[in-house]
Amino acid sequence: MADSTLVNEYSMHTATCGQLRASDAGAEVVLTGWAWHTRDHGGLIFIDLRDRMGYTQIVVDPDCVSAEDFAKAEHIGREYVLRIEGKVRLRAEDAVNPAMATGEIEVLAQSLQILNTSVTPPFVIEDGIETDETTRMKWRYLDLRRPEMYANLELRHTVMQAMRRALDERGFIEVETPILANSTPEGARDYIVPSRPNPGKFYALPQSPQQFKQMLMAAGVERYFQIARCFRDEDLRADRQPEFTQVDIEMSFVTEDDVMTMMESVMHEVFAKVGLDLPIPLPRMPYAEAMERYGCDRPDVRFGMELHDITDIVKDSGFKVFSSVAQSGGVVKAINAKGAGDWSRGDVEKLADIAAANGAKGMAWIAFTTDGQEKSPIIKFFTDEEFAALKEALDAQPGDLVLFAADTPAVANAVLSALRLHMADALDIPREGHKLLWVVDFPMFKYDEDEKKYAAEHHPFSKIKAEDMDKIESDTLACGSYAYDIVMDGYELGGGSIRIHDAEEQRRVLRVLGLTDEDIDEKFGHMIHALELGTPPHGGIALGLDRLIMLLAGKDSIRDVIAFPKTSSASDPMTGAPSTVTPRQLKEVDLRLL
Repeated sequence: MADSTLVNEYSMHTATCGQLRASDAGAEVVLTGWAWHTRDHGGLIFIDLRDRMGYTQIVVDPDCVSAEDFAKAEHIGREYVLRIEGKVRLRAEDAVNPAMATGEIEVLAQSLQILNTSVTPPFVIEDGIETDETTRMKWRYLDLRRPEMYANLELRHTVMQAMRRALDERGFIEVETPILANSTPEGARDYIVPSRPNPGKFYALPQSPQQFKQMLMAAGVERYFQIARCFRDEDLRADRQPEFTQVDIEMSFVTEDDVMTMMESVMHEVFAKVGLDLPIPLPRMPYAEAMERYGCDRPDVRFGMELHDITDIVKDSGFKVFSSVAQSGGVVKAINAKGAGDWSRGDVEKLADIAAANGAKGMAWIAFTTDGQEKSPIIKFFTDEEFAALKEALDAQPGDLVLFAADTPAVANAVLSALRLHMADALDIPREGHKLLWVVDFPMFKYDEDEKKYAAEHHPFSKIKAEDMDKIESDTLACGSYAYDIVMDGYELGGGSIRIHDAEEQRRVLRVLGLTDEDIDEKFGHMIHALELGTPPHGGIALGLDRLIMLLAGKDSIRDVIAFPKTSSASDPMTGAPSTVTPRQLKEVDLRLL
């Protein structure tokens, strides 16, 4: 039998429902699974029996089973759990089903046992159902019976085992780090847990094992990894969950090139394990170039429609929106959505909602229709020379739609990055296969306009470029870092950096972020002490496992590749979490509700 390793002496069956082939004809077998479909054909009952590996057609003939078993077969409902003993036989030539792996054979039942019954399921257990996601999540264990959902779990398992093998072969050891830890400012809100033995004090669930893995480098572990559970209390979206899994990696005595080269080789092996070829080395794109060409630091490079800076062309134009922005230090940028030139004005102006959602005060456009017309309320403000220069810079042809953004570099990039992705979807621009690259040379700091203070672009433990060390306090935003992201199909798949291993440098960075020396000692004293006690140079990366599986599976949401996910409101329709607790439970941890 094919895949005989899937069955052993600890099973109630001798074969799986996706295993039998024509070569097994004549074999006596025992199958177990769920009744997927049943059909009564003139006294013969056909059952499609399904398990995790596929399905097999069962034939129940009244001449081959007891009257009692045939009576059972007549009343089998969907999702009944069955055990079938029978003989494999070849199907009639005109009954062969080439669409199924077991389509050349069927099993003639000799006995039938109902192991459990089922009420009518809330939705059909098959692929391609249109049931809403909340219903699927409420009955998640049924959803996971569907072949496409089980395939996602199997893919996840394959990738995780490939990661473990590849890292083990490279000298890494797997170390578990605490789930109950201290709360430190790392960017997102912490999930906090009250400590019963320590009234008024709280643990925090880790947003990542960042500090612990650096402690392991201080401990001399040198090569660590962990498939780690992480927790962040932040607004959710398709590629975010309140609890998620990352492949966490740290190495001592390495440069950023060492980390990236190692990660490329691991990813190459993982991709090969799932039947994909990943050419390495991966391309590297500086952060500044990614922002200039794509408007974001996680560019989807599988299609064009790149951003073009036209500030110099329009800085003296009669269109005051452009010229005033250009003359006040802002930028004017544009994308060319080829193929949208004949959109109606109403449809084009609806794009302003996307621009506004990303910070724009408005959105200008020019349509170049396929019949040679040029339509836009702003054309009249340009000289012939300016308009010709615009067309040349954007390669504008009949059938094109040019979309503009004029604002600060950050806003203009955000607006056009969002419009670029929207237009790619709207125009059905092919984005086939997978493209990975590194984005490197990230700035160390950014300015948080809401908080009115500096924040770390990655995290406060990234090492500053050697040539920028003297700028930490004097020219903060000019500081670069040894930080890098691995990007896949427009998603940040993972991020890492070479870490600070000097105690005073770490203190300087934390002070720039607004922490006092007292704050530093309280929140990060353990790290500072470790750095003072001979911590070696080190760096690493954390890879988002859920996002990787989502992309490899061709899904749009990580909820499809997590066994028991939460909804967008961070709730679980199946278990009812989060739920209320009793007054006694609150009293035990010295809490009361207001």
